[in-house]
Amino acid sequence: MCDLKLRLYILGRLPFFSGLPDSKIRDINALFSERGYAMGEIIYFEKSPAKRLYAVADGHVKLMRHTVSGKDVMLNVLNQGEFFGSLTHAQDDNYSETAHAHTPVCTLSIEGNDFRQILSRHPPVAIKVMDIMAHRLREAHEMVRLLSVSSIEQRLAHVLLKLGDKLGEADDVGLLIQLPLGRSDLAELTGTTTETASRVMSQLQKEGLIQTGRRWVAITNKPGLAALTEI
Repeated sequence: MCDLKLRLYILGRLPFFSGLPDSKIRDINALFSERGYAMGEIIYFEKSPAKRLYAVADGHVKLMRHTVSGKDVMLNVLNQGEFFGSLTHAQDDNYSETAHAHTPVCTLSIEGNDFRQILSRHPPVAIKVMDIMAHRLREAHEMVRLLSVSSIEQRLAHVLLKLGDKLGEADDVGLLIQLPLGRSDLAELTGTTTETASRVMSQLQKEGLIQTGRRWVAITNKPGLAALTEI
């Protein structure tokens, strides 16, 4: 599924391994295993024991959380070179989200004990891991703030801009988000219903901020969309 060249490329892109020499990346590669998942397949469930750290080698992974109100909220959509799962590998640690294969996916993953060996052998990696965890905590606080005080229109604008920055490619129609993206996906990302997400998306299109098609979205007026996110 993933040849050696791709494996080394993906591992070298992970932020906590950046800066390590190629020889060290090759040593680390031997500790990672690979697995393929069909579209819609579960990689792990929320609250199950967090035993592995994963990297997306190919495809897209979506992270979901089930809220106390009974809704499924999509936390993020990950593409090639991004990581998910457990960074701490404490004995009593559980996954805080469910990971789905949004498209056919190939992952590289490592067990907690092996990852701890890497941290002990390479102190700069451990420091980067702490910095990454602090950054993710800030992002989580910002998302909580966004969901609590902003309108659905503001949330959708924020999500579309974030996806555009990560996955967008310039196209004749605008900044095309290269991801199969339906109304239900956008509803999960913004904590609303599919009907509400569809209504707001139609309004954004009428205002000339976006264009949509069957499972695709393009941002046609990025400054105008960004203006909606101001709270």
